[in-house]
Amino acid sequence: MENVVVGPLDLAARVDEALAVQAVAFGLGPEEVAIRRQIVLRHLGVPGARAFGAQTEGGRLVGFVYGLPNDRTHWWSSVVQPYLRRTGNDHWLDDAFVITELHVLPDFQGRGIGCRLITEITDTATEPRSILSAIDGESPARHLYRHLGYRDLARPVHFPSASRPYAVMGASLPLLRRGRMPLPGARDGRE
Repeated sequence: MENVVVGPLDLAARVDEALAVQAVAFGLGPEEVAIRRQIVLRHLGVPGARAFGAQTEGGRLVGFVYGLPNDRTHWWSSVVQPYLRRTGNDHWLDDAFVITELHVLPDFQGRGIGCRLITEITDTATEPRSILSAIDGESPARHLYRHLGYRDLARPVHFPSASRPYAVMGASLPLLRRGRMPLPGARDGRE
């Protein structure tokens, strides 16, 4: 089994490698990859945007995560805001770090790489909470997010170009770790 190192990633320089990982992990075709390439590069221009990668010792990118401080004027926020408002969770859009994408190649899943990617990137956030969207259904990704302290804020959420519904999830930062319980009085994002 190959050793994998997780650390900061120059996503702009390795965008095609990262999107190849996403294409395999998420089942994307070439047209969708081309569209997502433009989106990723635009996101990387947002102040505070950052990425982490998981690489083999040989430098092969096998997973990545990127995110940015949330802004209510961004497209994603404008889509999810009505759903969050209906559930009384609209305030989660403020002072939150958004996990925009998190993908690990199938052959490397189940080894804790996704957990390391998301905890390391959120550990760099100055915001008190993190939000993300995930396909609404039972999956290893949703299990991971729950394990780290994310909870459903709104579901089902329908994005204009997506065929499947999503769930918006949120967690207080720092994320939970194995064997660590939240301390009494810790920030819980439910102010």
